[in-house]
Formats: sequence, C-alpha cells, structure tokens
Amino acid sequence: MRPMSFGQGGPHGAQGEPGGQGPWGPGSPPGGTPDWAALADDTAARGRRRKLLMIGGGALAAAGVAAIVATAIVRSDGGDGGGKQNTSHASAPSGSPGTPEPTFAPVAPPSPQDPRDFISSAEKDKAPLSTETLFPDSRAVPSGRTYERTATAATPDCASVTQGGLGSVLAANGCRQVLRATYVRDGVAVTVGVAVFDTKAAADKAKAQSTGNVTALPGDGAAPFCRATACRLTANAEGRYAYFTVAGYADNKPVTRDDTKALAAGRDISTYAFGRVLARGRAAAAAAASSSVTH
Repeated sequence: MRPMSFGQGGPHGAQGEPGGQGPWGPGSPPGGTPDWAALADDTAARGRRRKLLMIGGGALAAAGVAAIVATAIVRSDGGDGGGKQNTSHASAPSGSPGTPEPTFAPVAPPSPQDPRDFISSAEKDKAPLSTETLFPDSRAVPSGRTYERTATAATPDCASVTQGGLGSVLAANGCRQVLRATYVRDGVAVTVGVAVFDTKAAADKAKAQSTGNVTALPGDGAAPFCRATACRLTANAEGRYAYFTVAGYADNKPVTRDDTKALAAGRDISTYAFGRVLARGRAAAAAAASSSVTH
C-alpha cells in the first residue's frame, strides 16, 4: 500500500523525506511510519510537566489564600495592618502607664428614719411631753375646718378622767398619763384625750379593749357637755399613744342618730390628734438623721 501524503509532492523537500518535517514530528522515519516509542516518551514527558505545573499552581494559590486570611486576622486583631480594631473584645481605656485610675468608694445616702420607730416606745420617745407640746396651737384646722381651743388638762391618774369602763382598761394596760384638750366650732365641742403608754403593744391593746369614753373638758366658764346625754365617740392608737374623742353640742343638747355635725367634728379632732402624735416621731427622726450626718 502506498503511504498517505500530507504535503505537496515533488522531487525535493517533500514531506516524509530524510531531514524534513514529517507528519509525526521531528525525526519521523522515512516513509512516514511513526516512531511509537518516541511518541510515548514525549507524551509521558508532557504529562509530567503538566502535573508539575498544576501542583505548583495549586501550591501558589493556597499560599495566596493563606496570606489573605493571615492579613484579615491581623487586621481584625488591631495589628500592624492598620485595620479597624475588633471592638467585640475591646477593653475599657486604661490610665497613664504606671498610674492606676482613681477609684472612689460609693457613699450610701443615710437611710430614712421611720417616725413611728421613735414614738413606739418610751425608750426612744424622749422629747418633752405636755399639753403645750402636744396641743401647741390655739386653733386647729383639720380638713380645712377651723376649731378654737378652749381648754387643756393633764393628769397621771388616767382613770379619773374617764367614763363607762375606759378607766379600768387604761389602768390594766399601764397608762402613764392622759392629756386632754377641747376644741369648739359652730356650737359643737370636742374633747380629745391622749393616753400615754410605755409601748405600742400596750396602746394597741387599750384601743382594742376600749369601752366608754374620756370625760369631756369644758372651757373656762362653759357649761359641761356630753354629761348624761348622747355624744359621738372615737378610739384610735398610734405608736405608744391611744387617743379618744367625745363630741357633742356645747349646750349639752343630745346628739341624734342622724346628726352629722358632731360626727364630723369628732373625726376632725381625732385626725388632728393623730397628726400631733406623728409630728413627735417626725421631729425625733429628723434630729436623729441630722446627728448621724454631723457625726
């Protein structure tokens, strides 16, 4: 069989001749028969070069990625890259090198004193106690209504200024004295009697057991009131003090069941007495707070 020709035929330089470029590459044998061993060696060499190039390129790419990651880490940690500091782990600014920041111990404000603590026992309730200190005003204005003070009195004989069994209740619970004051408004007269005990427990017990009432105290030249006639009564306690009111008409007219004037007057003066007792506690608490600050 005639060999295939891939070029122009002719007597000189035809493809396939010795020294020419054969169709299978340099050194092709005459007649165009391929050198299979040479081709195999050439193919293997090319494969090795390609593999080496791929490995080298992959290594360079990996090194480039590692460099990028390292740069990102340096920047996120606030390193020499000049990048933004990672604020999620930023600490508070410190002071000058070698100089600690000043610290100050917190100063707690003085705790407020409860006024009731000072009027709950004779051990703490040391302020002077008399009708002048307990009822200092010639006029009382509870609930916006004005009452004129007409009389005051005090006695250590608690039972002597009571009616209807209240005396025995006060004595049984250790009453030390009773201070009374009378106030008048629009023909209604009210006497308040404040019984003094050593402890809050004794005053509370006397209030709970109370029966009868204090004896009404008329003013100078005034007719007795609430004597053998119906009147309005109240009973309360605050701290070591139990206080009672008896309210009726100054002319001793009986108080009817549906009468509201005597009822309101008794409540007003009872509220006033409560305020005066609590005022003692507030004054004592203020004095204690002032003393703790100065010392």
